[in-house]
Amino acid sequence: MKNTALTHIHEALGAKMLPFAGYNMPITYEGVNAEHETVRNAVGVFDVSHMGEFFLSGPNALALIQKVTSNDAAVLTDGRVQYSCLPNNEGGIVDDLLVYKIKDEEYLLVVNASNIEKDWNWISSHNDLGVTMVNRSDDYSLLAIQGPKAVEALQSLTSVDLASIKYYHFQIGDFAGFNDVIISATGYTGAGGFEIYCKNDQAEAIWNKVFEAGAPFGIQPIGLAARDTLRLEMGFCLYGNDINDTTSPIEAGLGWITKFNKEFTNSASLKAQKEAGVSRKLIGFEMQEKAIPRHDYEIVDANGNNIGIVTSGTMAPSLGKGIGMGYVTTENSAADSEIFIRIRKKDVLAKVVKMPFYKN
Repeated sequence: MKNTALTHIHEALGAKMLPFAGYNMPITYEGVNAEHETVRNAVGVFDVSHMGEFFLSGPNALALIQKVTSNDAAVLTDGRVQYSCLPNNEGGIVDDLLVYKIKDEEYLLVVNASNIEKDWNWISSHNDLGVTMVNRSDDYSLLAIQGPKAVEALQSLTSVDLASIKYYHFQIGDFAGFNDVIISATGYTGAGGFEIYCKNDQAEAIWNKVFEAGAPFGIQPIGLAARDTLRLEMGFCLYGNDINDTTSPIEAGLGWITKFNKEFTNSASLKAQKEAGVSRKLIGFEMQEKAIPRHDYEIVDANGNNIGIVTSGTMAPSLGKGIGMGYVTTENSAADSEIFIRIRKKDVLAKVVKMPFYKN
């Protein structure tokens, strides 16, 4: 099992550590609900250094990205980020990812930790364009500093005007005494904030300076359990739960990142699927009784007929109710539809709702 450059700090802080995507990761420190509220109301720091970073460069870098991703990366300008996915040949998704345009002919792809090797092999297998690909996943650390007080907490550490970095934009600049640090605003919590990409040998110094600068703002370390409740309240997909090798981006409500003004892997069949309509859709739902839905729970109709499956579920700390996402038959997917979640042989009423669940 791999450690991040900060594992020893998490252990010293008393974090509950568990294996995640092949890494020894902090799951909680003081408890999910408290950590969740810290991010919603102040500022918290996640170590997400397990994520993968691929650098692509050369005259055909954009062409390769266009070939393997569903979104249209041609619209990116320097300093912009795009959410996208890697479709497979069977109608499913290899992974979802972020595409950073550093400058012409130079891009950064940020992929999920559990899929680093799979994604690398997939993109490499399509690289007949002479694109230079470098996997820097083991060289980089990544801190996600999230919450409404993030700008105030971090501004003293950089000459970059943090407030000017718009959502899904980034700058490369000085941070906490180091140069060439990537400071981005993509977020996965809906609470605002930044991601700091730095070299492993800089990570501990940056972590310490972030906590020193953030102390007056109530900064706290946050584990991956709260990251999951925060992203779920926003209706953000998690690879391996809500999307995988068998779910199409059209079914998953990711038509907005699936652009048919270009050809990409399996684009013809996905376009046909979009035009014909899908038989199941990913929906968000709220429990109408006190109950917590969980991954793989069955979804049934009023007559007890199976109509789908829960992909993510939790008790939402900000809402005080059970929420979840799952795939249901299209006829049961409209907002306000009544569905039932089968929990320990009991069918519990839930209602389909538009996401995000949490409105700031």
